[in-house]
Amino acid sequence: MDKKLKPNRQINGTFGAVWVNNEKWLDIESFEAKVALNFEDVNMAEDLATHKKYTGWSGEGTITVKKVYSRGAKLLGEATKTGEMPDVKLVGKLADPDAFGAERVSIEEITFNEFTLLAFEQKTLATEELPFNFADYDLLDLISA
Repeated sequence: MDKKLKPNRQINGTFGAVWVNNEKWLDIESFEAKVALNFEDVNMAEDLATHKKYTGWSGEGTITVKKVYSRGAKLLGEATKTGEMPDVKLVGKLADPDAFGAERVSIEEITFNEFTLLAFEQKTLATEELPFNFADYDLLDLISA
């Protein structure tokens, strides 16, 4: 007999958290890190299909913070001018107490693509986006059925 999945088991992003170099950022608005798989086409004799060969992966993501602190400028302002980029490690966690479990991932070899020097709009709460790439990750906790 099939069990019905209860809607409260869907994980809620409100319970997400991010640590940047072991500092918990309490001003997180949203966070995303994803892996893109790279494939090359492989053509075979007497076969009209295009096959694929896995050749590697690339990681990218975005941290969006509520504009409470000068996150981007603090992390990258001086480094951009001196050429000495910081070594950054992120740990992200999503742990809704009503869900079946929690997800946690560690992301390393991070390079940030840009940061905002200053931006504002009248009668609008400000946020700051920090897009990044990464070359290593570890799946620390996964939600399983």
